[in-house]
Amino acid sequence: MDYVEEVFDRVRLQNPAQPEFHQAVREVLTTLRPVIARDEERYRREALLERMTTPERVILFRVPWVDDRGQVQVNNGFRVQFNSAIGPYKGGLRFHPSVNLGVIKFLGFEQVFKNALTGLPIGGGKGGADFDPKGKSDREVMAFCQSFMTELYRHIGADTDVPAGDIGVGGREIGYLYGQYKRIRGTYEGVLTGKGLTYGGSLARTEATGYGLLYLTEEMLKSNGKTLAGLTVAVSGAGNVATYAIQKAWQLGAKPVTCSDSTGWIYDPEGIDVATLKQVKEVRRARLTEYAAQRPGAEYHPGKGVWTVKCDVALPCATQNELGLEDAKALVANGCFAVAEGANMPTTLEATKYFQDHGILFCPGKAANAGGVATSALEMSQNSQRLSWTFQEVDSRLQGIMVNIFHMLDDAAKEYGMAGDYVAGANIAGFRKVAQAMEAQGIV
Repeated sequence: MDYVEEVFDRVRLQNPAQPEFHQAVREVLTTLRPVIARDEERYRREALLERMTTPERVILFRVPWVDDRGQVQVNNGFRVQFNSAIGPYKGGLRFHPSVNLGVIKFLGFEQVFKNALTGLPIGGGKGGADFDPKGKSDREVMAFCQSFMTELYRHIGADTDVPAGDIGVGGREIGYLYGQYKRIRGTYEGVLTGKGLTYGGSLARTEATGYGLLYLTEEMLKSNGKTLAGLTVAVSGAGNVATYAIQKAWQLGAKPVTCSDSTGWIYDPEGIDVATLKQVKEVRRARLTEYAAQRPGAEYHPGKGVWTVKCDVALPCATQNELGLEDAKALVANGCFAVAEGANMPTTLEATKYFQDHGILFCPGKAANAGGVATSALEMSQNSQRLSWTFQEVDSRLQGIMVNIFHMLDDAAKEYGMAGDYVAGANIAGFRKVAQAMEAQGIV
């Protein structure tokens, strides 16, 4: 048994009933085999992979709060500080009923490599709670956030661990979390990113993940003799990432025709109307049925099916494992030739392999959706300097980072004889940076 397989067996044994974490580790370690093989004994002696797949710290805590009926509720809170070799822990907080330790560890592990690819000095972490903000009043969300931060504050800081938002954690939640942190600590520092513009937030942060996804997709297409202009794009999701991916797709000359939420999906043959989508999802927090009601030409379909639409480019921007093998087959059969992940690991391993086996240009989330965390790191820089950059300045830096990420993973894949395998390229490029920093710092 080789070193990679030994480590994966150890991960499965020590982390039972955590399939998402197992999946993420398997995907990374499998592609690292050519790198590990060059110096396997040294890596084994230093237990480098064991240390890289084990979080530096896992924090579990209860979150009691009182709902509007006066009933006390209790949720589980998590923060996984995975790796700080290249900087303070950085990664979002997710508030969703599906959150558990395995999900948070998977997200934190992915974040280590994603953050390394940005070229910025940030380590990897992730956190959240099995709390669902949907259907809750502002007061209930505030009560939960304040209770959550009353425990979390002791583990984070501007130079220690800087959380941001994720699914279920938007500007409202970040505001409540930041207010409680400041209240307890008595310090005004850049401990959270995704803040409002009136209290230290960065312009372009809201748009960053979706915009970054399209900047990288365009660079991937250009490097393969294509361009986004004139292409039809299928997008899943209807949150920040999907909305601003749709907006940037229009700006780059493509036509995005789909979006989805947890209950159904929209096909709009004229192209998704961004203003209507924002009104429905951001302002009214409503379901996509209301989008269809306002757009006579649009079709609403309950359940899943967004990947059955004929398209040139697919951008999964919703959640993990949303695009399975049958979806991949449908996309390929309908002429799709490029897929870039806007969410964290939205494509199953089987679907990813099918895309690669059929010559589809495929870029993984740890590279393609790194625009959000990259801009969060830019927000950290602005906070440290007490500066506020223009939208154009942040957007320009973001575009440069995403273009650079693509060429990093492209070059890494070519160096190891795997040209065009952007999954391997992303993992190798991220791994080498983190591994070098870990080795330089000794056995810690």
